[in-house]
Amino acid sequence: MEEFIDNLPPMDLMRSEKMSYVQLIIPAESAHRAISYLGELGLLQFHDLNVEKSPFQRTFVNQVKRCGEMSRKLRFFKDQITKAGIVSLEHPFMQPDVELEELEIQLAEHEHELIELNTNTERLQKTYNELLEFRMVLDKAGRFLFSEKNHHTIGEDRELEESVNSNHEFIDTASLLEKELRSGFSEQSGVRFISGIVCKSKVVRFERMLFRATRGNMLFNQAPADEEIVDPVTFEKDAKIVFMVFFSGEQAKTKILKICEAFCANCYPVPEDLTKQHQVTREVLSRLSDLEATLDAGIRHRNKALSSIDYNLTKWVTLVRREKAVYDTLNMLNFDVTKKCLVGEGWCPIFATTKIQEALQRATYDSNSLVGVIFHVMDSVESPPTYFRTNHFTNAFQEIVDAYGVARYQESNPAVYTVITFPFLFAVMFGDWGHGICLLIGSLILIARESKLSKKKLGSFMEMLFGGRYVLLLMSIFSIYCGLIYNEFFSVPFHIFGGSAYRCRDATCSNAGTVGLVKYRDPYPFGVDPSWRGSRSELPFLNSIKMKMSILLGVAQMNLGMFLSYFNARFFGSSLDIRYQFIPQMIFLNSLFGYLSLLIIIKWCTGSQADLYHVMIYMFLSPTDNIGENELFWGQRPLQIILLLFALVAVPWMLFPKPFILKKLHTERFQGSTYGMLGTSEIDLEVEPDSARAQQHHEDFNFSEVFVHQMIHSIEFVLGAVSNTASYLRLWALSLAHSELSTVFYEKVLLLAWSYDNFIIRLVGLAVFSFATAFILLMMETLSAFLHALRLHWVEFQGKFYHGDGQKFKPFSFASLTDDED
Repeated sequence: MEEFIDNLPPMDLMRSEKMSYVQLIIPAESAHRAISYLGELGLLQFHDLNVEKSPFQRTFVNQVKRCGEMSRKLRFFKDQITKAGIVSLEHPFMQPDVELEELEIQLAEHEHELIELNTNTERLQKTYNELLEFRMVLDKAGRFLFSEKNHHTIGEDRELEESVNSNHEFIDTASLLEKELRSGFSEQSGVRFISGIVCKSKVVRFERMLFRATRGNMLFNQAPADEEIVDPVTFEKDAKIVFMVFFSGEQAKTKILKICEAFCANCYPVPEDLTKQHQVTREVLSRLSDLEATLDAGIRHRNKALSSIDYNLTKWVTLVRREKAVYDTLNMLNFDVTKKCLVGEGWCPIFATTKIQEALQRATYDSNSLVGVIFHVMDSVESPPTYFRTNHFTNAFQEIVDAYGVARYQESNPAVYTVITFPFLFAVMFGDWGHGICLLIGSLILIARESKLSKKKLGSFMEMLFGGRYVLLLMSIFSIYCGLIYNEFFSVPFHIFGGSAYRCRDATCSNAGTVGLVKYRDPYPFGVDPSWRGSRSELPFLNSIKMKMSILLGVAQMNLGMFLSYFNARFFGSSLDIRYQFIPQMIFLNSLFGYLSLLIIIKWCTGSQADLYHVMIYMFLSPTDNIGENELFWGQRPLQIILLLFALVAVPWMLFPKPFILKKLHTERFQGSTYGMLGTSEIDLEVEPDSARAQQHHEDFNFSEVFVHQMIHSIEFVLGAVSNTASYLRLWALSLAHSELSTVFYEKVLLLAWSYDNFIIRLVGLAVFSFATAFILLMMETLSAFLHALRLHWVEFQGKFYHGDGQKFKPFSFASLTDDED
């Protein structure tokens, strides 16, 4: 058996790739090119040899600063392109053909040009805004001054002025506004005015403050501005209000001007003379026309410059990002000043050593270096990182496992089994082939558009959904399979949609609802017979079969997990773990719950009416009593006694031997009697600290600590055997919940609405049923079943063998660089 296991071909995903710790001695003239080629290859994880140095004490800190400064300029260009509203087109990516020094000069020139253009545009826009505000103030203030009412025209203002000038006898009784219309009359009457423009959001507080400052001795007129003002910095449009304040006295004028300054209100002089006002208006309109033409020309020139930058922006960002990553990696190497070379160390897969050597040789040739790069393998006492080669299909399942914890180096990988068991357990809980078809259509759409979606920047939810497209595909396929077994289409009996007819001879059986009145002609060919649907025994029957099925699946998966713990112990050469953990754990679990699974299978095969609850309870309470009518096979009672004794013996078997054996081995080690038995590879011992050989490395052996740890582990397994088996009953509970919830929506919403002879009621019922199906049964139930399947794998399955405390292999690769690296 052991020879058969040893001769099995290795699997890529079963255990992580074998790693080597290598050292590179790179000449200074070819260091940059060598690291660049290794970044393109992406199969070497560098070890930082300058941990004690701060980032500012490293050799290539100046180059990193330059790259950071260029990244800042590129982000500035990107922000300017976004603000200008220029649509970035997909340009074909070409390899960077610009040197870093040349690019640095180009970016500085572009930045200087853009800053100058922005400054000029901002200054011109500010002047344009002031003239625009002045024009609106002239327009509105003229109406305040030369009209008795705000809606009078300019012609009526002239008639009013002629009437005032021709009737001097009514000067004493003229209104305040009429007195102001006469040229130079404001000085005689003592009434003055200030006109300007203020933000619409501040006008209420502005007026209240003016009223309080002048104690009510003022007249405040306002009118909305005809146009919104564009802010030259933020490019946001602000609504404005034109105002005119009439007051008397120098002290009031000082207060009003200070208040205008506090509220950022711009004040503009409005001439009292109508002729001067028209002249000023014409001058303002002329200057506005010139400024508008100048602004348009400046904006066109700026957009042209931004468009030329946008064409090369992707290439520049990629180049700067790569250069910064290269110099960051070079800072992890030791710089030998005397020999003018850099020394680097790191991890790489054994299969990649040839590719790395070829890349280094190519770097030496391309850099015209007379000295080649020295590459050799070293020994290391550190635990190697974990690296699995995955593809588009297996990557999502590997991420599910890694979310719990990265596997130890060369530890059994649960992802190999998760590819099948995860979607299958999901389908057991989801179990509806109608809903499964909906999930299948969604997953096929994502897979069909894989090439397009992989190039787009998706949101967090869509990115997660797209990353798990193959998981969704398998979940939908298994859901269709389980739905066919359950005979559920949208959780409705399959015979309604043309499946099996009611397989009963007696006409009373459809109403009786009892098993005794149902007379079957022959067994139903596939899955659950839909004849149970609608009967009073439907729920007890389905509960019984799904509960027992959940226990069988749970015990099978937990046994698989313990078998994987055996392969782990055998691979790492830990015979103690096999003898004093694997064997007693298998005996304990299968003496109780393996025996329960056997009883379930025998009951299904024989059709016995035995009560398994009674059998299992009295197996502990009264093992020697007669089983009676609950006996399923001959010799059941003595077998139960033997299994119970095995389970009792297995507990101290797990608890006591291993700590004492470890203590004995530790004592013999220092007495020098077992040096020949010690391994020579520290790496093998390091990866399995629970093994006997690994414990020999600990100078300070604390027996009490080891014993307590073993006791906790044993108690956890004993209690977990019960709780984990009960945890698998969630398969039954979730399946029942999905089935009953679907039935309620179908019968109490759709069928109830269809029973009314009213189109509106039917339409509302169909809409409610569609909403419930899409958002509750397809989204919420899918998420619920996914999370429960995740828990069963992380806790019940992986907890039996998986340590998950390894380090993930993170090679230096240009492909893994993101925007955060900038």
